[in-house]
Amino acid sequence: MSSAKGQQHPISIYLWIWGLLFVLSFFSYMVDYLNFEGLLRWTLILVFMIAKAGLIIAVFMHMAWERLALFYAVIMPPSLILFFVIFMLIESNYVQFTRELFFSTGG
Repeated sequence: MSSAKGQQHPISIYLWIWGLLFVLSFFSYMVDYLNFEGLLRWTLILVFMIAKAGLIIAVFMHMAWERLALFYAVIMPPSLILFFVIFMLIESNYVQFTRELFFSTGG
């Protein structure tokens, strides 16, 4: 009889990830503490947020070891959203063009 054993990862991986999460959170708080403003502030906040979310998903949800699950759960949905945003942008340009063409007063 063989017993099925799940995959075990060293505890050091989880400790490293927790450390990285604390470091990224520290940098995120420093953005507010140092009074960054404008585009730089929001870019840094989003970068740190995405980095933390990526670490959590990849390691704690075990998706770093399952490439297909990582693709379908993390990469594909934002790609589809980006596709639909671009599609709406193209469609909005067409609607604006037809409105200007047919609703202009021509006066």
